[in-house]
Amino acid sequence: MREIQFVYGTSSGPGGQHVNKVATKATLRFDLFNASTLTQTQKYRIATVLATRINKVGILRVTSSKHRSQRANKDIVVERFAELIRQALKRVPKRKKTKVPRSSKRKRLESKKRRGEAKRGRGKIPPELE
Repeated sequence: MREIQFVYGTSSGPGGQHVNKVATKATLRFDLFNASTLTQTQKYRIATVLATRINKVGILRVTSSKHRSQRANKDIVVERFAELIRQALKRVPKRKKTKVPRSSKRKRLESKKRRGEAKRGRGKIPPELE
């Protein structure tokens, strides 16, 4: 797959002085626009769902510097990338419109009436009732 490329660099994660010397941060770059494994529809769907993660050239970047080893960070990046693509391509079922049940309307109106009665009962007492 030429679309996926791994780049490594120094990370700011755990490791003390070690992080300044060793390239443990893993970055996965995926060239979405030139991906031969995806259809145009899939590319469009990924581009719209992950628009904030894709740059103008069509590169999707996923980065990890959580662990001290390059291998562990690479594994996390691959897993995160796969999950992002899976979620982007997942079909969201259309919402079916439903009516509000009569019983719910009735209960709501009854509770409003009760609340109104309680508030009305808090009013000033007429002088003849005192």
